[in-house]
Amino acid sequence: MNPAQRSGRLGIGIVGAGRVGPILGAALAGAGHALVGVAAISEESRERADAILPGVPILEIPQLIERSELVILAVPQSELATLVQGLADTGSWQAGQLVMHTAPGLGVGVLTPALAQGAIPLAVHPAMQFTGSSVDIARLVGTWFAVTAPGPVLPIGQALVVEMGGEPVVVAENDREAYAEAIETATTFSSAIVDQATSLLSGIGVPAPGLVLGPLVRSAVENALHRARGDDTGAHFDSIGG
Repeated sequence: MNPAQRSGRLGIGIVGAGRVGPILGAALAGAGHALVGVAAISEESRERADAILPGVPILEIPQLIERSELVILAVPQSELATLVQGLADTGSWQAGQLVMHTAPGLGVGVLTPALAQGAIPLAVHPAMQFTGSSVDIARLVGTWFAVTAPGPVLPIGQALVVEMGGEPVVVAENDREAYAEAIETATTFSSAIVDQATSLLSGIGVPAPGLVLGPLVRSAVENALHRARGDDTGAHFDSIGG
């Protein structure tokens, strides 16, 4: 089947019931796709899958791959290559099947073993911190997703992002590592600064330091983002005292 002529409704299987996979599955189900199953190993992941995707069967990975038109590989980046190769070694991938991973630092190269068996590779990463709860589904709306795919199937990845409520941004294969570094820098720095500032306020007896810092942090980040977009109007303050 020509990817551009693929039916709009897909049977989706999710490998990995961590914080990301079930949320993306729920968003795509909300867009009209069918969830055929989820592969979850630990008790915690099974409970999360049941809470976010009630009624969706828990399946073994080979069975899940066999039944799915779109396979979402939402596993740690360090485990992705081994998983893809292992499934290729058992001949699990199917011709025409969409295979999408969510690792920030990898493009579609890691999916080469699946591509060799006729699968269609997509790398789609949402630039958002996940809680693993249903609140994340609403937060996907307006979130930017890095999309990497071969040119002919790039529109499929972009369309899936739009269906989840997100905004697609194309990231070249060779730029995925730099993209991942930017994401890691932003999240780690933000968390560390807030934790340090909260600790300092707690140390001097300020009650509910998170509430005190909230408006300041949000406004500071928004000002920084305005400058990054090049639409700074000079309306921000350079310090708390203005």
